[in-house]
Amino acid sequence: MNARENPVAGAVAQPIAIQPVAQAASGGSQAALRAALLGNPNCGKTALFNLLTGARQKVANYAGVTVERKEGWLTTPGKRRVRLLDLPGTYSLHAHSEDERITRDIVSGLHAREAPPELLISVTDATHLRLNLRLVLEARALGLPMVLVLNMSDMARRQGIVVDREKLSQALGVPVVESVGVRQDGGKELLAWLDSDEARNLQAPPVDERWKPKAGQSAKEQLLALHQQVADIMRIAVQEPQTDTQRDDRIDAVVLHPVWGTLLLIVTLFLMFQAVFSWAQPVMDGIEGAVGSFGGWVKDAMPEGMLRSLLADGVIAGTGAVLVFLPQILVLFFFILVLEDSGYLPRAAFLLDRIMGTVGLSGRSFIPLLSSFACAVPGIMATRSISSWRDRLLTIMIAPLMTCSARLPVYALLIGAFIPEKTVAGLFNLQGLVLFGLYIGGILSAMAVAWVAKLARTNKARTPLMMELPAYRWPSPRSLALGLYERAMIFLRRVGGIILTVSIVLWFLASYPAAPEGVTEAAIRYSFAGQIGRWLEVVLAPIGFNWQIAIALVPGMAAREVAVGALGTVYALSASGDDAMAQQLGPLIAHSWSLATALSLLVWFVFAPQCISTLAMVKRETNGWRYPLIMAGYLFALAYLAAFVTYRVALALGWG
Repeated sequence: MNARENPVAGAVAQPIAIQPVAQAASGGSQAALRAALLGNPNCGKTALFNLLTGARQKVANYAGVTVERKEGWLTTPGKRRVRLLDLPGTYSLHAHSEDERITRDIVSGLHAREAPPELLISVTDATHLRLNLRLVLEARALGLPMVLVLNMSDMARRQGIVVDREKLSQALGVPVVESVGVRQDGGKELLAWLDSDEARNLQAPPVDERWKPKAGQSAKEQLLALHQQVADIMRIAVQEPQTDTQRDDRIDAVVLHPVWGTLLLIVTLFLMFQAVFSWAQPVMDGIEGAVGSFGGWVKDAMPEGMLRSLLADGVIAGTGAVLVFLPQILVLFFFILVLEDSGYLPRAAFLLDRIMGTVGLSGRSFIPLLSSFACAVPGIMATRSISSWRDRLLTIMIAPLMTCSARLPVYALLIGAFIPEKTVAGLFNLQGLVLFGLYIGGILSAMAVAWVAKLARTNKARTPLMMELPAYRWPSPRSLALGLYERAMIFLRRVGGIILTVSIVLWFLASYPAAPEGVTEAAIRYSFAGQIGRWLEVVLAPIGFNWQIAIALVPGMAAREVAVGALGTVYALSASGDDAMAQQLGPLIAHSWSLATALSLLVWFVFAPQCISTLAMVKRETNGWRYPLIMAGYLFALAYLAAFVTYRVALALGWG
C-alpha cells in the first residue's frame, strides 16, 4: 500500500512542515488563519461550525468527487479573521469511504487542491471521549498545530463525567478547551483561545517518544498500542461514574428481542400513523377554512380580471392546497424526533439488520433508508458512509421507495377524500390504517427490489452492522421544538418557493390561450395545459387517470407535493361558476373521481420518481446520468404496472 493510500501508520505519520502565520505589514495584525474542524461523526462538529460561522458559509463539492465542502469565516472578539473548513466526519485516518479519504488527504497534505490547515481544531464528544481519542492521537502524530475541543461538555457534567483538562492537555501536548455547539455562547472559550498568544504563535505538538511505533511492529500491533494509549490517557485524565445498565438491559431484553421487539416496532409505527390523522385534523380544518375564506375575500374585493384570477386561482388555490397538510407533517416528525432523542432508533436499526440481511442489504443501509422517510435527498447523501460501492449503489437505487414527507400531502388528500373517517374494531382509525399500509407498501417494495438485485449478483457476502447503542433518555423539549421548527421552515420555504412558482406557471398554462367565444365548457380545456392533459390522457387512461390528473403530474415532477397544488389550480380554473366547491379540493375530487382512480393514483405515488431533486442528487452521487435514468425507468415502470393492476382489480370489485 503506497503513502497516498495509507499516510498514517498506526498512530504516527511524518510531520508536515508548517509555515508560521504571516504577519501583516502594518498594525501587527494577523492574516486570516486557515483552520479545519476534525472529528468523529455525530460529535457536534458541524453544529459548532454553524455556531461559529453563522450565515458566512460557502458550500460546494470537492473537485472531481461528490463529497460536500463546507467553508466559513469567523471573526474573534479580538478581531482575528479565521477561515474555517468543516472536514467530513471520520472515525480514523485509515480511510475506507470517500468522505474519509478527503479528510485524510487534506490533513496529511496529500490533497491536490487543498493545502493542509495551519491549525487543526479536533472536536470530541466529551460524553464518549474514549471513542474519540483514537482519531485525536492519529491527528496529533501528523505534526500539525492542534487544539482539542471538548464539545457537549455540559452534557458530560450532567452525566457525572469529570475531565481534568490540565492532565489531558499534558498527556496530549495540546491545549484543551470546552464548547457546547448548540448554545449561543457555546463557542466563546474557543474564540478566546484563538485570540491568545498561544494561538497567535502556533507550534506543532511535541514528539512523545513513548508513542512512537516500535521497529518491526505490524499494523495490528500498532493499532493495539494505540488503544492502550487511549486507555492510559483515560485513566490519567478522566473520571467516569459507575454506570448502572440494569434498566437499559431490562428494556433491551424486550426492544431487541427478535419477536417482541419486531412487534413493538410495528405497533409504534402503526400508532404514529394513526396520530397523523387523529391529532392533526382540527388544525387542518382551521387552515383549510382560512385559505378558503381568504380566496373568497380576494375574489370579492378585486374586480374580475387576470390579476384576480392569478391570485385566487393560482397563488391561493395552489399554495393553500399544500399548506393545509403542514400539521400532519409536523405530527409525523414529532414522533420521529421523539424516537431518535429517546435512543430507540439505533435499536430499531440493529433489530431490522437481521431482516435487511435476508434481502442482501448491508446493515449500514438502514440509516440512509431511515433518513429517506424524511426526504430521499439527505438519505442518498447519507450513503457516503457505506464503504462498499455495490451496497451503496443499491441503497441509492431503492431510497426513493421509502415514503418521504413530500408524499404525505398527496396521501392525505386522497385518503381524506375517499376513505371514510370511521373506527375499525372500536379502536383504530381507518384512514390511519390506509396510510400505514402505504408506508409498509413502500418498505416491502424496496425490500423486493433489493432481493431481486441480490439474486442477480454473484457475491452475496454481507457487511456486518457495528454501531453504538446510546442510553435511554427522555427527549429534550427544546430539541423537539427546534426540530419541528426546522421542518416547518423547510416546508414553508418549499411552499413559498418552488410550489408558488409552479402554481403561477401552471396558472398561465391553464389560462392561455383563452377559450373561443360561445363555448360552454371550462376555459381550461382549450388552454396549453388542457391540450397537454388530453395528450397525456391517452397514455394514462388505462390506469384510470383523467386529464386533470395528467396535468398535475407534469409540474409534480418538480416535487411530489406540487401535484396537490397543481390539482388545486386546475380545479379552481375548471369550476363552472361553483367557486365554493373549487375552494374545497377534497370534496371536489371525491365527487369527480371514482374510488378505483383514487386507489390507482395512491399506488402510483408509492413508486413514481416524481422528484427532480432526487434524480439530480443521484446524478451527483454517481457522477453521471446512467443510474438516474435507470432509476427513473424502473420506478416509472413499476408505478404504471402497479397502478394498472390496482385500477383493474378495483373495477372488477365494482369500485368504479
